Amino acid sequence: MKTAQQGFTLIELMIVVAIVAILAGIGIPSYQNYTERARFSEVINASSPFKTGVEVCISMTGKTTDCDHNTNSIPNTISFASPSGAIKSITVSDGLIEITSNGFGSGSSAAKYTLTPVLNNGIISWTDNCSALDYCS
Repeated sequence: MKTAQQGFTLIELMIVVAIVAILAGIGIPSYQNYTERARFSEVINASSPFKTGVEVCISMTGKTTDCDHNTNSIPNTISFASPSGAIKSITVSDGLIEITSNGFGSGSSAAKYTLTPVLNNGIISWTDNCSALDYCS
């Protein structure tokens, strides 16, 4: 009487391990890029109070040249490391908001996120520029 096979052979287990290793080799770098982009969202979100302050300043003065940090409802300049370590500094000069981030990944450099107010017939819109296009796009 023939007995049924009870388990996997060594070659079958080695094939499964190889497949898992290949999938991990593809998935881990993608996940790291995703987490770095998620951390950079803190930089983008940190601009909100400064944008509001600049908008209030522009509506009060009618121009951007008087809109500097710690004046006309704009928060003071921030130069620190945020609790998560994402933000290095935030400055506002003539309505221009510049946020400098710390590097996120291994070997990545600090990124600058810049917001420029555009005043058109009393309507304020924002143009943004980011030195780390992988994070901002």
